[in-house]
Order: sequence, then C-alpha cells, then structure tokens
Amino acid sequence: MVFPAQAEQFDPFSTQGLVADSPASSVGRNILNSPCPDAHSYPAALSLTDVVERALCNNPQTREAWANARFQAAQVGVGQSAYLPGVSVAASASRNRNSGGTATPSYNQQNLNASLSYLLYDFGARDAALENARQVLAALNATQDATIQTVFLAGVQAYYQLFATRAAVNSALEAEKSALASLDAATARYEVGSGTPADKLQAQTAYSQAVLNRIQAEGDARNAQGVLANTMGADADRAFQIVPPSLQIPDAQFGRDIAKLIEQARRQRPDLAAAQAQVEAARANVEAARAAGMPTITLGASAGRSDTSISDPSNTSSVGVSINFPLFTGYNTTYRVRAAREQVDVRLAQRERTSQQIALDVWKAYQSVVTGNQAVKTSADLVASAAHSEQVALGRFKAGVGSILDLLTAQSALAGARLQNIQAVYNWHIAKASLAQSMGSLDFSALAASAPQQTNP
Repeated sequence: MVFPAQAEQFDPFSTQGLVADSPASSVGRNILNSPCPDAHSYPAALSLTDVVERALCNNPQTREAWANARFQAAQVGVGQSAYLPGVSVAASASRNRNSGGTATPSYNQQNLNASLSYLLYDFGARDAALENARQVLAALNATQDATIQTVFLAGVQAYYQLFATRAAVNSALEAEKSALASLDAATARYEVGSGTPADKLQAQTAYSQAVLNRIQAEGDARNAQGVLANTMGADADRAFQIVPPSLQIPDAQFGRDIAKLIEQARRQRPDLAAAQAQVEAARANVEAARAAGMPTITLGASAGRSDTSISDPSNTSSVGVSINFPLFTGYNTTYRVRAAREQVDVRLAQRERTSQQIALDVWKAYQSVVTGNQAVKTSADLVASAAHSEQVALGRFKAGVGSILDLLTAQSALAGARLQNIQAVYNWHIAKASLAQSMGSLDFSALAASAPQQTNP
C-alpha cells in the first residue's frame, strides 16, 4: 500500500523516465544531461556557451515546458493504472441506542469490509485513453524541445546584440571625437578670420548631435545588458561579465538547395513532431469517445465481518461479474464522438499550418544568411571608402580649401558606415543561429566555430 505522503516518490510504472532529465537535456551538451547549474551561481566571466546554458536552465519558458511534460507523464501513469484492480477496505464502529422498552436498550456494533473491483473488458476505452495520454506526452516532449530551441536562439541573439550595442557605443565615441575635431578646426579658422560664424555653428550642431547619438547608443547597450540578464532568468539590473565573441568572416559564397533544407527541417523540427502527436492524440480520443457508449464487464469480490454485542459475529463474502450497458445517455456519446472527430480536423489543420510556417521560417532564415554574407563584405568596403573620404575632407578643410559642409557630410557617412558594418557582422552571426533554429538543429555544436577568424568591426 502507498500512502499519499509517499505517492510523490513512488513510480511503479517508471513514468519519470518518459521525460527529459532536465529543462534542457536535448541540445547536445553533457552538462545538461545532469541537473542544471545553480540558478544563483555564475562563473566570473560568461562565454556564449555559459549564457545559453543559463538561459536554458533558468528561463521560466523551459521550466514550464519541462513541468508540463512531467505532468503528462504522470497522466500516462493514470492511464496505466486502469489495467490494475482496485482494492478498498472500510471499517466502522458504533454505539447504538434503542427506545420503546426493548430488551436491549443499547449495544455496540463493529463492521469490517474489503472489496475488489477489476474491469475485465470495456471495448477499448482504456486502450484509447492510454494512447491519448502517451501521444499528448509525445507532443509535450516535442514542445519542450521546440521551447529549448527558441530560448537557445534568444540567448544567442541577446549575447551578440549586447556586443553589437557596445560596438555601436565605440563607433559613436569615434564619431564624437571626429565631430569635436571638426568643431576645433572650425573654431580655429573663425578665430583667425578665415572661417565664418555659420561654419562654426554647423560644426557645433554636428558635435551636439554626435554627443546625443553616443548617449542613445549607451542607453541601447544598457538595455541589451538587461535583456541578456532577463534571458538567463536573472533580474534585468543584474550585471554580468561577458566574454567577447570570436567573430568569423563570412564565407565568400553561401549556397544550399533550399528545397532540401525545407524537407530536412520538416523531418527535424520538434514543433511539427508535436503537431503530429496532437493529431494522433485526437484520433485516440475519438476511439475513447466511441468506447464510452459501449458496455463494460467488471469482476467484483467482497468480504465482510459484522460483530455486535447482542448477537454472534457474522461473516459475508461474494464474488461475481457485472455488465453495465448504457442504453441511452441523452445523445451524450453521439456528440462526444462528433466533437472528437472535429478535433481531429482541427489538429490536422494545425499540423498543416506548422508545416507551412516551417517552410517560411527556413526561407527567411536562409535569405538572411545570404544577405548577411553580402552585407558584411559590402559594409566593410563602405567603411574603408568612407574613412578615406573623411580623411581627405578633414585635410582639405584644415588647409582652407574645403567647406565645413563637405567635412560634416563625410564624417556622417563614416559614422553610418561603421554602424552598418557592426550590425552586418553581428546580424550575420545571429542569422546563422536562426537558420539552425529554423532547421530544428540548433545545439551547442552549432556554436562551435571550426576555424574562427578574427575581425574587428
């Protein structure tokens, strides 16, 4: 016998083995096959891998998905329990009093009864209910995997976006320095009489705008830091030391058969597997609804003992088979079957919608990688030409042969080129992770660079 206090630790059907060992044990890293790291314990400096690990283990989304799967595993145990007999024991003791002048005005009575009930046959209702529970569990396990992929990508995005915003701050500082140099040059020309007040005012305006841009960039960097902390399941005001990434230079060419990628994604994506499992669960529910209107055959046995102070003890026992046939249920079964069939159609439509969304996800992620390859190279060329143009414009202005407008235009172009290059490099890294996620194959091996080449945007 298992008492309620022991039930939580008792697992006779081994249902706990039907779910993952941790909130994030399906992404190819041994540490995640054991209990997750302490939510309040962090290394001195976090790498990209550390960030993703903490996100997977501490983010409420993954814990919720894991808890849902464990809940449904217990429901599978409920379904399996229907194949075992039920045994119950009842006992009572009472003191009875009679009135009206009987010979025995009061007496004691004790009763003890034990009963057994075993469902012999129910035309597949138990089988269908258990199959439904198993398919829902399969759907929730796949949903957990899909949630892991989503949170994994969110961790990657937050990591790279943090450094993108920090690089944008550095770019804004460089633009501010250049604007200050232009202001100093314009002021010097104005003081010796070779410049105009309008030149100085334009330079002052450009410098103030550069300062404002730097302040905004610093705010974006602080927001990115909060997003990263939130993704790891920490408060947004928690500051972490993060190891900078090793940035790769994109391949010169990137080309894959998009149709094969979509086909592969449909085989690997856990959300499509979850949708298919929901279809099978709905089909099992149709069978369960049908069986609810069929007879049930049950074996019953009981034994009891009654003892009173006014008579000899008596023992009773019985054993038999009973058949319960629901002749009329007010059309309940009819409409339950109809509702279950319609639910199958709902699940089929959801599966088709998921399949189409997968194709779109892969297409968009693929195009982002292709575009990112080209954008990184083009933006690097843009930075080089803009830097050269700015140097020429500054030299001409200092020599008195160039206008302040030419210089400010060149400096603005250089600042914009730097920002575009920064975003292009980091967006390309994020696009690669997004493509892996759209394929259902984002794991720690996808983060490992075979031969990373450093580049400094």
